[in-house]
Amino acid sequence: MIRDFYSWHFRLIIIFIFSFQFVSAQQNLQLSGKVVDDSGNVLAGATVSIKGQNKQVSSDPSGNYVLQGLSAGTIIVEASYVGHSTSEQTVNLSSSQTLDFTLSSNAAEIGEVVVIGYGSVEKKQVTGAVSNVQSKDFQKGAITSPDQLIQGKVSGVSITSNGGSPGAGSTIRVRGGASLSASNNPLIVVDGNPLSGDNVPGSASPLSLINPNDIESMTILKDANATAIYGSRASNGVILITTKSGKIGRPKFTLSSVNSLSTIASQVNVLTAEQIRSFVNEKGTDAQKGLLGSANTDWQDLIYQNALTTDNNVTMSGGLKNMPYRVSIGYLEQAGILKTDLMRRGTMGVNLSPRFLDNHLKLDINFKGTMTNQEFANSGAIGSAIVFDPTQEVYDPTSPYGGFFEWQEGAVPNSLSPRNPVSLLENYRNRGAAKRSIGNAQLDYSFHFLPELHANVNVGYDIAAGNGATTIPFYAASNFANKGFFQRYKGKSNNTFIEGYLSYVKDIESINSNVNVTAGYGYYDNKETKYNFQSFNSFDEVITTPTFPDDVQQNRLLSYYGRLIYSFADRYILSGTIRADGSSKFNPDGRWGIFPSAAFTWRIKGENFLKDNNSISDLKLRLSYGETGNKDGIANYGFIPSYYYSSNEAQYQVGNQFYHVYSPIAYDATLRWESTATTNIGLDYGFWGGRISGSIDAYHKKTKDLLATIEIPVGTNYSNQLLTNVGNMENRGVEGSINIQAIKSDNFNWDIGFNMTVNESKVTNLTLNENPDYQLAAGWITGGTGNVIQYHTVGLAPYQYFVYKQVYDQQGQSMEGVYEDLNGDGAVTPADRYYYKKPAPDYFMGLTTSINYKRLTLNTVLRANFGNYVYDNISSNFGVARNILNPSRFVNNATTDIYNTNFNNNQYYSDYYINNASFLRMDNLGLIYNVGNLDKAGTVTMTVNANVQNVFTISKYKGIDPELFNGIDYTMYPRPRVYSLGLNFGF
Repeated sequence: MIRDFYSWHFRLIIIFIFSFQFVSAQQNLQLSGKVVDDSGNVLAGATVSIKGQNKQVSSDPSGNYVLQGLSAGTIIVEASYVGHSTSEQTVNLSSSQTLDFTLSSNAAEIGEVVVIGYGSVEKKQVTGAVSNVQSKDFQKGAITSPDQLIQGKVSGVSITSNGGSPGAGSTIRVRGGASLSASNNPLIVVDGNPLSGDNVPGSASPLSLINPNDIESMTILKDANATAIYGSRASNGVILITTKSGKIGRPKFTLSSVNSLSTIASQVNVLTAEQIRSFVNEKGTDAQKGLLGSANTDWQDLIYQNALTTDNNVTMSGGLKNMPYRVSIGYLEQAGILKTDLMRRGTMGVNLSPRFLDNHLKLDINFKGTMTNQEFANSGAIGSAIVFDPTQEVYDPTSPYGGFFEWQEGAVPNSLSPRNPVSLLENYRNRGAAKRSIGNAQLDYSFHFLPELHANVNVGYDIAAGNGATTIPFYAASNFANKGFFQRYKGKSNNTFIEGYLSYVKDIESINSNVNVTAGYGYYDNKETKYNFQSFNSFDEVITTPTFPDDVQQNRLLSYYGRLIYSFADRYILSGTIRADGSSKFNPDGRWGIFPSAAFTWRIKGENFLKDNNSISDLKLRLSYGETGNKDGIANYGFIPSYYYSSNEAQYQVGNQFYHVYSPIAYDATLRWESTATTNIGLDYGFWGGRISGSIDAYHKKTKDLLATIEIPVGTNYSNQLLTNVGNMENRGVEGSINIQAIKSDNFNWDIGFNMTVNESKVTNLTLNENPDYQLAAGWITGGTGNVIQYHTVGLAPYQYFVYKQVYDQQGQSMEGVYEDLNGDGAVTPADRYYYKKPAPDYFMGLTTSINYKRLTLNTVLRANFGNYVYDNISSNFGVARNILNPSRFVNNATTDIYNTNFNNNQYYSDYYINNASFLRMDNLGLIYNVGNLDKAGTVTMTVNANVQNVFTISKYKGIDPELFNGIDYTMYPRPRVYSLGLNFGF
């Protein structure tokens, strides 16, 4: 019995051991393999998962993956990679085995992942108004600033060049802006790094310090649902810039060179020397006739030049084991069409993307560094070249002003006359140098126990420093009284931030849902220092002494934010965001602002009644509402009682001693955020497999608590003017875009893109007591003293022109000084001025087309504005007889408009000078030839491109350029016409 007992138990133990080993083996199986594309290239970072189970991994740099701890049975394995079709395979798993995947490239899905604030989503899940432009669709040619890349490409986005000087920036407006006194510039974020908009001494514009060749795509967030996650910085939209990065594989090199010739596209129409002589001889006094010279000088020809630009870039990209990398170096040298204008820029960019812990830990390191050296021409020569007497020679051997002819009054230059334009250029040196570095490190950790949960940390900086000096010699007429001029300038900024957030994305198949949750925190520290220096003459004698040697400005922002996107049945999508911002610019009692948004999207295409419709490939309805803020118009310490330290010229004398005094500054302790509420309804559509696609959006923006400097009763504060929250403004509009693949074949393709925006802005309140007649000065003109031509007023668009109504005779000739008596009181007084037109267009549009035949591609970009008006300040100031026959003992030139008006004296406020400036402009015309492979192995490729920018402009406006953001035309630096030839090598 005992032996049988032990024998039975021994058998049970043996059976248990073998059963345990069998079960363990069945529950610890392994699946491994490789993921490649349809060309056999490995796909590193592809996602391989088991459907219905919480198991997924990413392929390593060699494309290999391993799924461990699997149980026996039938499973569905899925592999996916951005820009490629998803592949599924069913496996009856009974032992560890190998399973490879080949994913086909799907051009239709490239770009389907859209970058949004603090993450990305599939395009089908986008609930806000978002536009994306890829590098292949950027503007081509001599591009020196990132904003130029998308000009005319995006509905609702207006980009107006600030002029043609090297590195000149642009004025960017998303849906018309939302403020009167605060900034209307959008927030720009580069690879997750929010950029400071601070000007950098020694550079033309802050954006010119970023190399456009490093940019892969630009995404524009337009409505509040898309922007509210950025809170107080997002009232004017957000532009997300994604730079190029490396991919796993052998090192690849790219060399590109673009060489350009810039020419003057147009000049101001002025009288010739013969016309001036005829005019003076006919209407001038003997003394004025005696002032005429015998030369025939075209001053505009003398100050402008044909200018060369070269832009060269070298990049290296690839991957070392589990670290993709990209390194770029660029050098730009751009001469301006205004002589002595020159910019040299060197750039470097580094992107590293190492992956650790079986791709659960991702680290993205981005660095951009820029150094510029710039010689700034004296732009005052532009106005002087318009007005200076063309009958005079450039040089005078008897002149004490460096040999240049100048109008004199006794032994000194005539203080009222213009200066010699060539002298203004040659006797002026303003040389500046600037450095800027932006960088950040983003850490993304996917938890092993819950891979759908990610922890993200983003730490970065944006630092810049610039310096330079302006020098004018003692003999130059422009500073003859001071015996020359020398002054240094210097400034620096240091902006740092840290952000941390958790994100969770999960498919919940049991309820046919998907959730995408983000919650985070941000801390931002912005500091700017401006140094003030003494100015000297050429003999080291002090001209001015600053009150303080430096000015330090600093502010901080603390933020908490969250977002939830919920999708049901892949058709109904709800999203909500909220951000709380606390800024040091406000009183502690009102420091925090709350900015929420909510949206709903219905993917109509996913419904059963459209699911099998082959004609409609996409149909999506979007509804959203949200609030954003604006604080950029508020001084860092504007809510704190402070004092003004008097200048050296305003000291008080007590006995033999002079003392500075302190005076209190007007302040408002209750300053608060400007806030903008936006309602948006949008429709995304696509037909015939995406051959036709686009979107239509209607929006309504209401801004309250507008910041404005208004007049206040004397004695109520320490000044009769105060910056405070007083107004409201509305923007409403409709924008739409359509993209058409008109022809699509193996050898011939034709793509067309068109966008159009209609926008209307209106001020709805402007004073504390809601006075409907109150007007706020907004635009000053040159000529006379303190002449204001533009105002903000209730019920009208911002920057409305305020003028007299010109009267014309029976022949249609304007009658000098004769205006309509609009109020009918029998006399023309300032009360008869009326509001007439505005500088902003009623609607604007862009057209892009690209025709590709085999290896040859022809592309062009056209833009148009309609309903925009310009005040011709050049003609109102210079186009009168008094300007030529000046009583101060010199002769000037005039614009040819003098023949149209016959005005003797300036009529600054006549509506005659408000001109229709609607235009059609061809921005870009380019031809690209893909030479193809230059070697048998196919490793060396080359493309050649030729391009013309600013090809032509059609407009009724006869001035130098109809496209002026502020609507006042006065001595603008002309935009050049640019001819470019470029080569691009890859190996």
